[in-house]
Amino acid sequence: MKNLRRISQGIFLLIFLFLFIQTESKGMDELGYPVKIFLDFDPLILTTTILSAHSAAKAFYLSIFMIILTVLLGRVFCGWICPLGTLNNITGSLKKKPDMQIRDWFRVKYYILIFLLISSVFGLQLAGIMDPLSLLIRSLSVSINPLFNYSTRTFFDAIYNSDMRGIVDISESVYSVMKKGLLSFQQPFYIQGAFIGFLFLFILGLNLVEKRFWCRYLCPLGAFLGILSRFSVLKRSVSEGCTSCGACASVCQGNASPDKKEEWKDTECYYCWNCDDVCPQNAVSFGFHLPLSTLAKEGIKGGYASMDLGRRRVIVSMLSGIVAVPLLRSTPVSKQGYSNPSLIRPPGALEEKEFLKRCVKCGECMKVCITNGLQPTLFEAGFEGIWSPLLVPRIGYCEYRCTLCGQVCPTGAIKRLDLKEKSKIRIGLAMIDKGRCLPHAHAIPCIVCEEVCPTPKKAIWFDTAKVKDRNGKEITVQQPRVDLELCIGCGICEAKCPVVDRPAIYVTSIGESRSKINQLLLPY
Repeated sequence: MKNLRRISQGIFLLIFLFLFIQTESKGMDELGYPVKIFLDFDPLILTTTILSAHSAAKAFYLSIFMIILTVLLGRVFCGWICPLGTLNNITGSLKKKPDMQIRDWFRVKYYILIFLLISSVFGLQLAGIMDPLSLLIRSLSVSINPLFNYSTRTFFDAIYNSDMRGIVDISESVYSVMKKGLLSFQQPFYIQGAFIGFLFLFILGLNLVEKRFWCRYLCPLGAFLGILSRFSVLKRSVSEGCTSCGACASVCQGNASPDKKEEWKDTECYYCWNCDDVCPQNAVSFGFHLPLSTLAKEGIKGGYASMDLGRRRVIVSMLSGIVAVPLLRSTPVSKQGYSNPSLIRPPGALEEKEFLKRCVKCGECMKVCITNGLQPTLFEAGFEGIWSPLLVPRIGYCEYRCTLCGQVCPTGAIKRLDLKEKSKIRIGLAMIDKGRCLPHAHAIPCIVCEEVCPTPKKAIWFDTAKVKDRNGKEITVQQPRVDLELCIGCGICEAKCPVVDRPAIYVTSIGESRSKINQLLLPY
């Protein structure tokens, strides 16, 4: 069973990585099978989305299958499927010395789960920050994948510049294959890549302290599945031949105290079958039992008391979830209800409050953005919106004929649009700083913003003006103006403006289609 489990973990990890690589534009405005399929099977994201937004995307109901699977077979997702759990296993295998100190911290993840569920009841969606699938996709998208691309390109560039005959030809052949299958179309960069990458490596590094540290003590999805697994049909049993030798405890991945019958934690069992494989007396077995009879035999009272979470600590976790709502929303905002005019959301994003109720900060929209313009926020949207997507035109604009971000959003925070719908969506408006604009301020001819404007009828037009230079010579220049009815705020004018330090034309979120109040002129 150990070998079967390892094969299963390897297969699902490879599927996850394959889908992650495929979650990218291949030259067409259509994605085949994005990695969001894994999130569609995530019951924690489904639950918190329903609690916060009172609805969920249809694909998310695939997670009911995972709920049924857990009720039948226990926490097999944690032991046999979860890609982050597999990476934790791989990292933990580097620790050769056995864990000398086994911590009794398993309750912490249940307190985190309670906090997330209660806060989502009040419309605060924080589950994606700690959900293992969302965390893994975000970390790979924003940090690990850019690092892999940069390192690979640097390596092959070094070989090419060495001008070593024969080796260069081989490296170029390998590089061309990698560009088609593994590498991104262009080198991605993210503002918080180093910070998010450090957090991810820190989580993996915890396995060197204790194997599967994250899974045992911090994972809220594991806690959610642990509660469901109490009613599972597949159960572990120990015969009278058990000599309490402790061999099973040394290989238990979930720290479930398998060597102590009176302290056995069924909610912490990953069904890895290690205890069955290692038992010298063959005293451990797994079989199907009716859940009601098992619960009655164990004398379980139900609820959190059955897991000995402690009533006071549960109450504190619930109160923390309630207090977090006004605390995280206490950041100062403008009269229009937005904390930052640079908070430009992707086209198709819901109204800000609804958007934050659904966005799980998975980072998939950022990965598929073909210009690299979508970046993770820090505090631009307040504490509540950390790591949600915003458009930074100086890094990359919103491509006029691209709708990929709506295709990969798992929760519907960004609606899926066709090209005709998207052409009518305004994510902001362009403004001209005449003090920096070359034709306005310096009598230097420039028509770049008008040339790159993608709307069928140009949103940027020119006002012909005659100005004089320092010597009194009269010059005719085309001074740009913005048609507020046609501008969609895509940001390409800002991205291409030749005034590179602080563009003479810039985009703000005002005028966005999704808001009725964040407008240039409010009706009286």
